[in-house]
Amino acid sequence: MRIEIWADVVCPWCYIGKRRLEKALASFEHRDEVEVVYRSYELDPFAPEVGTETTVQVLGRKFGADEAGTREMMARADEVAAGEGLEFAHADALHARTLTAHRLLHLAAAEGRQHQLMEQVLAAYFTRGESLGDHDVLRRAAAAAGLDAGRVEDVLGSDEFRDEVMADVAQARAYGSSGVPFFVLDGRFGISGAQPTELFEQALTQAWDSREAELVE
Repeated sequence: MRIEIWADVVCPWCYIGKRRLEKALASFEHRDEVEVVYRSYELDPFAPEVGTETTVQVLGRKFGADEAGTREMMARADEVAAGEGLEFAHADALHARTLTAHRLLHLAAAEGRQHQLMEQVLAAYFTRGESLGDHDVLRRAAAAAGLDAGRVEDVLGSDEFRDEVMADVAQARAYGSSGVPFFVLDGRFGISGAQPTELFEQALTQAWDSREAELVE
């Protein structure tokens, strides 16, 4: 069974949802027969390639809040993340477009290292407050994930995998999703948002049982 996850690498709820799904899968009896694939999504495709403003500044302008109010809003998500074992410290990270990070994730998928790179990129932004518009940050994440350095440079110096990223975004819209995280189980069951682990457990069982019932018919 395949689980596809549409996510952006600067989306706090995507990281939280990732952890919750992982916990659900850890207790799922058929976990060794489940393939998880990450799909690209850009929350802010108009962000600059190289960041010049912090996340706090950008979110404050988006929601019409002052810095204190924005930090308080972010702190609420930080508390939820802490409950999943994550320590967020990205408020002052520079806000940049995530297209290049997503292109590298497609490279990682081709090399069988997508899960490793996703974790490295998320940790770079959320726990270390590094900008994903910085190619050196992406290089370090790619190296830690075990990607081929030469291929990483090929991608960073080109538009390779851009079409694949855009295709992922288009597929999310075709499913009717206007935000992330968005999970699709077995191509049929959709889950929006970072739902509780218990809901993921129920969805996994439902999707698996439905799949098995069709195979028997």
